[in-house]
Amino acid sequence: MCGIVGWIGKNVCRDTLLRMNDLAAHRGPNDSGSYLSPDGRVGLAMRRLSILDLAGGHQPMCNEDGQVWIVFNGEIYNAPELRPELEAKGHHFRTHNSDTEVLIHLYEEYGTGMLDRLNGMFAFAIHDRRRDILFAARDRLGIKPFYYTEQHGSLAFASEMKSLLLLPGFVPEVDRESLFHYLTLLYVPGPASILKGISRLPAGCFLEKTISGGSAEITRYWRPRFRPDPGPTVEEWSRRIRTSLRDAVRRWTLSDVPIGCSLSGGLDSSSIVGLMREAGINRIKTYSLGFSGKEEAGWDELPLARQVAARWGTEHKEFLLSDQEILQDLPTMVRHLDEPYGGGLPSWYIYRLMAPDVRVALTGTGGDEIFGNYGKFRRYEESRRLLALCHLGARGRGCRATGAALLRAVARLGPGGFASRLEFAAATLEFPFGRHYHAQFNYFSDETKRKEILGFNSASYSTARYMEELADDCDSPDIRDRVAYADLLTQLPEEFLLMTDRFSMAHHVEARVPMLDHLFVEEMLRIPAALRTRPDDLKYLLKKAVGDLLPPALLQTRKRGFDLPVALWLRGGLRAMAEELLSPSRLRAQGLIRPEFHARYVAPHMAGNADHAWRIWPLFMFQLWHRTFVEEHLWTR
Repeated sequence: MCGIVGWIGKNVCRDTLLRMNDLAAHRGPNDSGSYLSPDGRVGLAMRRLSILDLAGGHQPMCNEDGQVWIVFNGEIYNAPELRPELEAKGHHFRTHNSDTEVLIHLYEEYGTGMLDRLNGMFAFAIHDRRRDILFAARDRLGIKPFYYTEQHGSLAFASEMKSLLLLPGFVPEVDRESLFHYLTLLYVPGPASILKGISRLPAGCFLEKTISGGSAEITRYWRPRFRPDPGPTVEEWSRRIRTSLRDAVRRWTLSDVPIGCSLSGGLDSSSIVGLMREAGINRIKTYSLGFSGKEEAGWDELPLARQVAARWGTEHKEFLLSDQEILQDLPTMVRHLDEPYGGGLPSWYIYRLMAPDVRVALTGTGGDEIFGNYGKFRRYEESRRLLALCHLGARGRGCRATGAALLRAVARLGPGGFASRLEFAAATLEFPFGRHYHAQFNYFSDETKRKEILGFNSASYSTARYMEELADDCDSPDIRDRVAYADLLTQLPEEFLLMTDRFSMAHHVEARVPMLDHLFVEEMLRIPAALRTRPDDLKYLLKKAVGDLLPPALLQTRKRGFDLPVALWLRGGLRAMAEELLSPSRLRAQGLIRPEFHARYVAPHMAGNADHAWRIWPLFMFQLWHRTFVEEHLWTR
């Protein structure tokens, strides 16, 4: 696992390249390296966290004649199978088992077609001197990050955005459309970052750029495909899930160093622990988080985690978190996150707890997105049923009263204006996807942002339209598939995986997500949506597959997020910082958020007259990010 940086252009400055690399030292404390092409137009550098081939994996790495150079962040789990195939085709290896060297020879053999043969998590860049190009790629699900910026024919890239801020002449400025989306989603979606001029290579895409000039071209090589197979029964699918997930766990535990597992007490991480033992891993270390205050007991899943640890005899450690602890650590978290993030932050403490013991940590990330994701699809399905009944009521047949009552019920489902569109919606029996995506209700809708929150003209921006267009690309008409598709391409890579990558690497730990092994994901997307998840029991099929590995109490508990009690903490240890960052005078001077936000949301919450925690929290985190990256440049510390 590494941090990588690169710079392509006429005036590559080696000293700046090395400073960009040093800023990512936390991603790779074991080794570093750099390469500057003979003509001075290409510079590559890396920091390495040694996981495989501890002695022989130094980067940047080149082929035998020095014409192909690579920097690589990630792990290729089928490298042991690919190496003998390449040797049989005449390729010669100098290292013992470096997956980086496998990538070099795979590129020589297959070019961009190499991506179809990879199993793992990766972001890499290859300089092909023969073809005078840079070729870079990001893994299918976006587990590893890749930022880049283009200016005047040059291109620079990095694992973390902060490295690019060191480029000569770069002045950080908020991308207002990204801020608009963030306030609804609590993360920045898509290829844009929170800063103007810096982009993210989307998951499942590769980039090619001619060194001598021209713009980078982005090509998608993978996207989630829904190919439902109606043949297998529920019992047959549960057996396939067990086999496929066990195989993924076996692949993703490839390592030359000790492995641990984050254990939240939920179904996904607990399943991973059981399957690790079933895969033959006998010595397992597990780590869990709880909360120290009595008022926070509702967020605590330590008792369930302890049952799983006892079941499998793991070496188990726990950490109890307080609001004072998070108050102290928040500025450091924000520096490592790179972009504003309005979700929960518990993983920081899990990886900090792991750091003295292990360098590799498995998590259950991805299970929610595959199996129902908190039932986000329910709103759509329930609303379509109501619309159908309203349509019947409007046609008479003695149903006028029922139709009128249902009309009022449907009107309450969404933001203002939906009732006036009922006739059209009823005729098509469709429920607008983007406008009624769950975040429009849980946080800030587009209408609220425009009317109450933002201090600039945002009429041309629409998070609803963004999500609608994304869902329209899905190859399935089923609403459960469409919700899963949207989340797999947005929330998963740009919220959960971004946070997982930054927090794990901040503590020199490599986080692995076997539920996002692409072979497992593709197999799960072949399950018909109505079988894959159910409204009343989202993960019933996963439970059926791995239930014998889990304590009975875990199978019966309700689904809870691994989150933080921010409502309590904003009135407690975080209150002074929140009042400062969201004060009317500060907001007025900044010009992005209306100063009235304080009176409308902050003051009532602090007084205990309302619970606006999940409206205050994303603005609070944005302001902390803005001070760190735009105002005071604290990211360099």
